[in-house]
Amino acid sequence: MTATERQAVQALLDWYAAMGVDEAIGEAPVDCFATPATRPAPPPRNTPRRRQAATGDVRVADLAQALTLAELEAMAGAFDGCALKRTAKRLCFARGRDDARLMLIGEAPGRDEDLRGKPFVGRAGQLLDRMLAAIGLTEEHVYITNTVYWRPPGNRTPTLAEVEACAPFLARQIELLSPEVIVLLGGAAAKTILGVTEGIMRLRGKWLSYRDVATLPTLHPAYLLRNPEHKRLAWRDLLMVKERLEAT
Repeated sequence: MTATERQAVQALLDWYAAMGVDEAIGEAPVDCFATPATRPAPPPRNTPRRRQAATGDVRVADLAQALTLAELEAMAGAFDGCALKRTAKRLCFARGRDDARLMLIGEAPGRDEDLRGKPFVGRAGQLLDRMLAAIGLTEEHVYITNTVYWRPPGNRTPTLAEVEACAPFLARQIELLSPEVIVLLGGAAAKTILGVTEGIMRLRGKWLSYRDVATLPTLHPAYLLRNPEHKRLAWRDLLMVKERLEAT
């Protein structure tokens, strides 16, 4: 294989990965030696194959049957439509109070979260707890989750397909909690929830809205661990959250 051919193959594999392809085999064996007349016909073109793979057997209508966050968590645990579940150890659905006024949403669980089955319990989570304590809040006052509920291999960024697979659960999660304030931790969460394209530095410190809920994007604690000089910006955002909660 020439260098040009190798580059072409690598480009194709990169494209497959970007499109969410995560298996090298199909659901059923294919006899490549069969004649076209005897070879099984492919599924109809109007069959939403990718959508089925992204949502498994759980539909948005099914999620409406979950009347509590505990019921929704059980449904998420039984959900097989997100490829991340195959490589993760545990479901990381949420931690905190089921009736909290403040909801915080990050991007994805990491190694410590995967081992304990709770979001934000590693170094970034410990920093988040200290940040919340600075404005008088503990885990008993907040509800914390992520845009995906399983750890991506190697802590890589979740793919669009993986985020979309969890999106109906997250939407129902927000609906059931019905928070007064949502804080989006990092640019990935902001883009997922708000559908924006701006970077987190442009978004942070500005009150936006998600389904009429006051929503504030801010810097992710993991980012602050790498860039401690920006903690002052996160502190300003936290004071805005405190002021909003005290005013309601």
